Amino acid sequence: VQLQASGGGLVQPGGSLRLSCAASGSIFRINAVGWYRQAPGKQRELVAAIPRGGGTNYADSVKGRFTISRDNTKNTAYLQMNSLKPEDTAVYYCNVDITFRTSGGLEINYYWGQGTLVTVSS
Repeated sequence: VQLQASGGGLVQPGGSLRLSCAASGSIFRINAVGWYRQAPGKQRELVAAIPRGGGTNYADSVKGRFTISRDNTKNTAYLQMNSLKPEDTAVYYCNVDITFRTSGGLEINYYWGQGTLVTVSS
């Protein structure tokens, strides 16, 4: 299983970006998705998640501005980011809980995407 994150870039304050995280391989099911970010000199923090039980969770700092979603037919997760602020500048990572097929049956594991840089600056 591999994850490919994309969609980062340079955007002005108030702008929007959509991050994508595409999973490939012998995937049976995506169980949960999380988007994290790490700014320079800071710890990695959870930004948004779709947990196994469903629903969505957001960090207080992004509520009302970011939206996490998933497309099970494409094995892809998204993070729509609107009204971006300079403090949103960070490397964004996806983390996906996947059930995948092996020769012995089904297994579960977490995978991290490679990170995509979001820079919010005028």
